[in-house]
Amino acid sequence: MLRIATYPEGDTPEALRRQVLAAQDEAWPSDSGSAAVSLAPVHDPALQPVSMLLVEGDTVVSALDVLFKQIEHAESSLAAAGLSTVVTPLAHRGRGFGRMLVTHAYEAMPTFAVDLGLFTCDRPLQGFYAACGWEWLPGTVLVGGTPEEPFPSDSPGMDKVTFGAFFSPAAREARPAFLGARVMLHSGAIDRLW
Repeated sequence: MLRIATYPEGDTPEALRRQVLAAQDEAWPSDSGSAAVSLAPVHDPALQPVSMLLVEGDTVVSALDVLFKQIEHAESSLAAAGLSTVVTPLAHRGRGFGRMLVTHAYEAMPTFAVDLGLFTCDRPLQGFYAACGWEWLPGTVLVGGTPEEPFPSDSPGMDKVTFGAFFSPAAREARPAFLGARVMLHSGAIDRLW
């Protein structure tokens, strides 16, 4: 039986956390070559990471993290959230689990009391995120990193697109200012871009 479990990243039960980290390492192998899996948080605690897991029995079949940050854009201060580390273990791909979880994340965003959702993805995944309810924001660039060391999503060699969703009245009013704009996300040195 499928269920969705949501935890602050650091409070995810160890057995589930190990599976998530193994899936992430499978998707994005580390350079360390170490077989040891650290259970330490992946994300900057300042971004209040929440892990959202799709679980079948005791098995994680898809996982993602939601990161949070107050942003300033076009004279508006808005509570933003973004998807990060969306992953489905290879053994469970092709069954719609990723789509179920990303759609659930979209639908759950208002329960996190955020104004808007914003994130980037690789261009080949554009259709996937659009099918999950997210809105493609043509020409919009998220500038991650820090003000001193910015990391824009249109950096050379990156092929990213930006997605969003405008949940609050303030965000819906500000929506036109996000289209084709450079948005100063400044997500920090750990989560340089989400």
